[in-house]
Amino acid sequence: MFDLTFTVDARDTTTPLTLAIDQMVIAGWTGRDPVARDKHIKELQEMGIAPPASTPIYYRGAARRLTQQERIECTGGDSSGEVEFVLIGWQGRIFVGCGSDHTDRKVEAYNVTVSKQMCDKPIASTLWELEDVIGHWDRMILRSYATIKGERVLYQEGTLDAMLPVADLIARGFEGGKFPDGCAMFGGTFAAKGGIRPADRFDFELEDPVLKRTIKHGYDVVTLPVRG
Repeated sequence: MFDLTFTVDARDTTTPLTLAIDQMVIAGWTGRDPVARDKHIKELQEMGIAPPASTPIYYRGAARRLTQQERIECTGGDSSGEVEFVLIGWQGRIFVGCGSDHTDRKVEAYNVTVSKQMCDKPIASTLWELEDVIGHWDRMILRSYATIKGERVLYQEGTLDAMLPVADLIARGFEGGKFPDGCAMFGGTFAAKGGIRPADRFDFELEDPVLKRTIKHGYDVVTLPVRG
């Protein structure tokens, strides 16, 4: 277990909050539309990555892979980010954040679970209360930008109505349908515009167009050499 400090944006007030996190879950293949979900599966299959054993599927990773730093270090040049909403449980409440499931694609090609352990998982330092946004959940927008050789391009964009509803996602993945305290769960992602590819920098955000606010974060990717 370790602590991360966030700022909870409760619409008209902000409050610092330190949360103890003892498990990280990465939900995959959470698309509500089977056509879009299968498109992403095909996208990865073209890279040699086997289809999932089930949809959705819940991968476990070390909680200490979560980071709020603005730089991560990755071995080799085969990793890339994916914007996702993040749910965090605390004292029976659920907060909503935004993160990047940064993953080594070369490792993912032979074992997805192992690949989830290879890279840090950047997460923004702002959270919202789930109860403040659940009424218009489907209208919220996930978006990411990749900076590749100095050019910043829109990499992913979509509304959460493309993902399984929160209640469904929790009911399928956790015993008794209760989201546990101390758990941080990534909720799935969208297909990349132009295909999955590495970037020098990855910026991601979750926009709430109803309450007119956005959670943002970005990080540089430092590539470490592979010496054999």
